[in-house]
Amino acid sequence: MRSFDKFKIWVLLICLVFELGYGFYLPGSYPHKYGVGDLLNVKVNSLTSIDTELPYSYYSLPFCQPQEGVKDSAENLGELLMGDRIENSPYRFKMYTNETEIFVCQTKPLSGEEFKLLKKRIDEMYQVNLILDNLPAIRYTRKEGYFLRWTGYPVGIKVQDAYYVFNHLKFTVLVHKYEETNVARVMGTGDGAEVISTVGKDGSEEPGYMVVGFEVVPCSVQHVPDSAKNLKMYNKYPTPIKCDPTTVAMAIKENEPVSFTYEVNFVESDIKWPSRWDAYLKMEGAKVHWFSILNSLMVITFLAGIVLVIFLRTVRRDLTRYEELDKEAQAQMNEELSGWKLVVSDVFRAPSNPGLLCAMVGDGVQILGMGVVTIMFAALGFMSPASRGTLITGMLFFYMILGVAAGYVAVRLWRTIFCGDHKGWISVSWKAACFFPGIAFLILTTLNFLLWGSHSTGAIPFSLFVVLILLWFCISVPLTLVGGYLGAKAPHIEYPVRTNQIPREIPPQKYPSWLLVLGAGTLPFGTLFIELFFIMSSLWMGRVYYVFGFLLIVMILLVVVCAEVSLVLTYMHLCVEDWKWWWKSFFASGSVAIYIFLYSVNYLIFDLKSLSGPVSATLYLGYSLFMVLAIMLATGTVGFLSSFWFVHYLFSSVKLD
Repeated sequence: MRSFDKFKIWVLLICLVFELGYGFYLPGSYPHKYGVGDLLNVKVNSLTSIDTELPYSYYSLPFCQPQEGVKDSAENLGELLMGDRIENSPYRFKMYTNETEIFVCQTKPLSGEEFKLLKKRIDEMYQVNLILDNLPAIRYTRKEGYFLRWTGYPVGIKVQDAYYVFNHLKFTVLVHKYEETNVARVMGTGDGAEVISTVGKDGSEEPGYMVVGFEVVPCSVQHVPDSAKNLKMYNKYPTPIKCDPTTVAMAIKENEPVSFTYEVNFVESDIKWPSRWDAYLKMEGAKVHWFSILNSLMVITFLAGIVLVIFLRTVRRDLTRYEELDKEAQAQMNEELSGWKLVVSDVFRAPSNPGLLCAMVGDGVQILGMGVVTIMFAALGFMSPASRGTLITGMLFFYMILGVAAGYVAVRLWRTIFCGDHKGWISVSWKAACFFPGIAFLILTTLNFLLWGSHSTGAIPFSLFVVLILLWFCISVPLTLVGGYLGAKAPHIEYPVRTNQIPREIPPQKYPSWLLVLGAGTLPFGTLFIELFFIMSSLWMGRVYYVFGFLLIVMILLVVVCAEVSLVLTYMHLCVEDWKWWWKSFFASGSVAIYIFLYSVNYLIFDLKSLSGPVSATLYLGYSLFMVLAIMLATGTVGFLSSFWFVHYLFSSVKLD
């Protein structure tokens, strides 16, 4: 009887988990129900510009501040690293209550510095980013019969020689009636049960609403300074305000104040809460995006299939011919023919700088694992744009946890290279723990000094720097050492052949082998260069990237092509008696990073034409270098491990005396 009761409990728990799974909407947070008249607070994010790529605090400009003072909202690690600074604002609404001509404040007369700074931010095309109920403000503009979507609105605009600020905001809040079925709660013990309804005593319930859209229309309106002298915040402006986005009137001048007002209109919409992010996720040129990706996938799959078929047939034929001969014929064949069979005693000779190779392969496994796991979680909807910073936070978390894999692979490869000798495994673990993070820390610190000098919110605060260092040395490094310890205890991979003490002389080559290695990166680059454009646009043009499902497919295809390219190059080197395949197999697929960096430079020249100033260009190239280094380690590791498996399989399949 007890076992049956336990079985019922487990069934109930499983049903509850399934219900929670179906009821939880992954791409975002839970819906918030607002009653009529409830207060809605608008938040502000950092000012951003595609002209400089340097974010600044909203209150770095002479804007109105809230009555309770400026307060930071709760931010995660990813938001801080991305330069987001979310703060409260003076804009506030009452649910389903339309208001017009609401006075916010009148600034003090603009000083010379404030006037110059405001003109500079207008010239640099800075955008104001507002947030309501976790939704960024969206602005629609019409151009040549098409509606264009923008997040945020510009600080101002320059017309001829005059500068105009957008000081009146027309908000439109789209709301949807809160849908909640009246589910009765069943409470009871034993055989009796009592049904308690959730409906109130009078049989009715106050309607609630959810925010499903947040639109803004900025206007430049000329206010009379004397009319705003005695007004307090949220008072009604004494004269009617007409918001016409096609005209500008509020020209900023030195030693003159600026008045700010707003109006809000609530509109009931058919958009349901799970679909409220659709307006942000519709990327421009979506049809071209999908068609290009599918075309790229088909072409690269076809080419990779051809390479794989030819390669397998060549190797299989070579092995079959060799195994069908008797021992005397094999000996005669070894004397007469050249090829990979002649380097049997040198193919597993330790490479130059084995410790560095082990560290790079270990870091590559860590980065590749982080990328795959992060993209999988993002494709499932756990890291949506609704949760700002979760993508970066998740990447950091997975990277630190996968330090175990980095240490394990690095130390086990070290022991394999030296035929089971575990001496020096601690040094290898430390190299794996510090190689990539050390270079990344050096690059980011240099860029951070530039951001500090520019007083940008993109600069990592000193306290966060300390937190990152503690995460590195207190979590990542110990986990890497644990992985190294496990790798030292694990059995090493035994070589199928013996290595001679005297290395075989490599015959002169018709062409430089490194030239072929560098050219091998073109095929992996062909798998991702189209997707790379959309990723770069998301990073530098302020567009939302959310096609992680396709990105996962492209990444899997990239891994397959990197493995195939490295296998073919390794086989070609062995066929010309070049037994130094270790580093070449790594860079055969890792050379794709060179083409990605060249593409980044091309993107800077032709797509980011408006990027101004040496600081912005240095930041762009620095972050691109950081990204390219990570890609090189990940793709190079795929190529090396696949080549190592192939060489081990190839020479273990041949009968040798």
